[in-house]
Amino acid sequence: MKISYNWLKQFLQTDWTTNQTSELLTDLGLEVEGINTYQSVKGGLKGVVVGEVLTCAQHENADKLKVTTVNIGLENPIQIVCGAPNVSAGQKVPVATIGTTLHTQEGEAWTIKKGKIRGEESHGMICAEDELGLGKSHDGIMVLPEDTTIGLACADLFKIENDEVFEIGLTPNRSDAMSHFGAARDLKAGLLQKGINLELITPSVSAFHINDRSLKIDIDVQNIEKAPRYCGVSISNIKVAESPEWLQNRLKAIGLAPINNIVDTTNYVLHDLGQPLHAFDAAKISGNKIKVKTVASGTKFKTLDGIERELHEDDLMICDAEKPLCIAGVFGGLDSGVSNQTTSIFLESAYFNPVSVRKTAKRHALNTDASFRFERGIDPNITEYALKRAAILITEIAGGEVTSDIIDVYSNKIEDFQVRISFDKVTKLIGQEIPKETIKSILTSLEIKVNNVTETGLGLTVPAYRNDVTREADVIEDILRVYGYNNIETTSKLNASIANSSRFDDHKLQNVTGNQLASIGFYEIMANSLTTPNYTGLSEQLKEEHNITMLNPLSNDLSVLRQSLLFSGLEAISHNINRRNTDLKFFEFGKTYHDFNGTREEFKRLSILITGQKTSEIWNSPKSETNFFYLKGLVNSVLERLGINRFNEKAVSNDVFSDGLGLYQGKMELVQFGNVQTKVLKHFGISKAIFYADFNWDNIIEVAKRNKIKFTPIPKFPESRRDFALLLDNTVTFNDINTIAKQTEKQLLKSVNLFDVYEGKNLPDGKKSYAVSFTFRDENKTLTDKQVDKVMSKLQQNFENKLNAELR
Repeated sequence: MKISYNWLKQFLQTDWTTNQTSELLTDLGLEVEGINTYQSVKGGLKGVVVGEVLTCAQHENADKLKVTTVNIGLENPIQIVCGAPNVSAGQKVPVATIGTTLHTQEGEAWTIKKGKIRGEESHGMICAEDELGLGKSHDGIMVLPEDTTIGLACADLFKIENDEVFEIGLTPNRSDAMSHFGAARDLKAGLLQKGINLELITPSVSAFHINDRSLKIDIDVQNIEKAPRYCGVSISNIKVAESPEWLQNRLKAIGLAPINNIVDTTNYVLHDLGQPLHAFDAAKISGNKIKVKTVASGTKFKTLDGIERELHEDDLMICDAEKPLCIAGVFGGLDSGVSNQTTSIFLESAYFNPVSVRKTAKRHALNTDASFRFERGIDPNITEYALKRAAILITEIAGGEVTSDIIDVYSNKIEDFQVRISFDKVTKLIGQEIPKETIKSILTSLEIKVNNVTETGLGLTVPAYRNDVTREADVIEDILRVYGYNNIETTSKLNASIANSSRFDDHKLQNVTGNQLASIGFYEIMANSLTTPNYTGLSEQLKEEHNITMLNPLSNDLSVLRQSLLFSGLEAISHNINRRNTDLKFFEFGKTYHDFNGTREEFKRLSILITGQKTSEIWNSPKSETNFFYLKGLVNSVLERLGINRFNEKAVSNDVFSDGLGLYQGKMELVQFGNVQTKVLKHFGISKAIFYADFNWDNIIEVAKRNKIKFTPIPKFPESRRDFALLLDNTVTFNDINTIAKQTEKQLLKSVNLFDVYEGKNLPDGKKSYAVSFTFRDENKTLTDKQVDKVMSKLQQNFENKLNAELR
């Protein structure tokens, strides 16, 4: 939000510097993020002075140039070559001296330099109106009145407005400060705590009067829930034209482009008082009737930007007797707005329901100055006052007369808030006792009425425009921000307690795992928990009825809480691949959310996503693509790092994984991982293979807590290794071999490893070759070949009998 300091000083006549004021505004919760300079003429006409043309002669070498001598108040006149057709001796003219920087209409800067033009020296430039930024004319040089003082700075002659503009990072809860008046109201309270008591000057509306009642437009509010208050008045015989310079400067200073005197006035009052207004061309209102209502779903409506939009049944509309005219509180209609031919208007001032406006604005992807304020809640008691203020300005600037009574439909009055605060609670929350009189002074300066005072606390009435102050804690926060956070003393004593925490606490296990993954090249991602409901259609594992839908979604694509971490991860993968980052390793700790027959549950998950090369490209290492087994190794290493070594494997077949595996401890699922289905990847525009692991983090924590770490000494006796090359059916898995081996020898066999797989030529159909190693060790003595051979013989026999295996 932009606040003009000159504009602010219309409400509060302070002599503080902008730096002092910005510090106080920041202390009050209106954080000033920057201060920009505004000049009504770029460059401020610095270096441009009034000169008098003493002589004007034809240039000897150019038919369209004149050689002039100009008195600019120096000891000697200067010579300037000028190409303007209207230059002549005796004129008073603006002269840009050497070193002056001027700005083109496009904003480009150029500097006046001493030079020669066709052999004649030129020591400056006699300027046209557009060259100075004072107008659009370029027919000739600008001729000033004869009595203008020679040598006078043009910045003083034309009264260039210089302003400084605060860029305020307004938090969503501070709807009361969404205007210059609101900022001045806060600033007054802050200055009072500094011992400076200034009057808050509010614009008078005593000049408002009704000229006649010749243009009555009836108002019918059919939806008082969405439009609790609606005011309107008619103004006739206006002339639409450019706004006066002062009004244009006010709007330009805060980044608004002037349009015409009617629209500019409504924009001015919006940023002046915080009340959005809208002007309708009265001639375009059928039946002289305004209806505030919703319309049928699917109704077509063309807004001011020329876009035809399809209305929703919950969109509140401003209509006439026949058609919609405006999306209430959001955007005007193309066919009812003010144009150069408009001679009479209907001026609207209203209070619309914040939730209704927000839903409509997000539904149509519109973000306007009006919707920004209505969404956060404006002052419902300023509606008529702002309407009168705008009507007075319009009649002053555009002429015309007020030709109807003000119609104010206010069916359900929005009441002020009643709050009681305790002095003890104030001290407890702030951490320091503030004098009771200071508390009352601060509250009064914030227009919070003190109804009663007791020894223990205060009974208060908070004005309706402070919709963020409805509880005792809110009032205490207001007291503290005005009193000053910096005025709260820091104690010299620090109290702390040592909490007993388990090494299996969630955050500790997350740190262990996160550091492990980061150390091997993974990046942690943090995706939005809000997502699109369309993702439920990508997998039968997700049910639409399990979605938790937001009541006030930011957009249709962020309207439900996610049921899976996969799709937000694929969004990140797609985003990177589209930017040529193709070797990716991501992990995310997050939650999934589900509605199971009215019972809402959330689960902690860890997701891992990999694609592309295992390592960065380097000259002395061959390229190696990530694959299922690389992912399996990562999964096993994560579990092993957490002390989880025992689990069962089970193949996973669903519409998420084309090849998948699940690891379980008993019936408890630890993780599922595998290749993501191609049809899922296509939805995100991904053509590469993506490998995904989904850890049930809640179960991981539970299992990790159960495991007891056992320390064993380094074995005294050596291991013995033997290998088998087995010819097997294609249906046999390594897990089958591992299970049979460990059932055959439980004492001496320490590990089984698959170190080579061959499928191809010289093998019978339906067969494959596994090279498997077996490691043996006796904890009490050195093994003999005879003992190992005996076990290997048993293994061979069992593999042949149970797996139909053959030794190669």
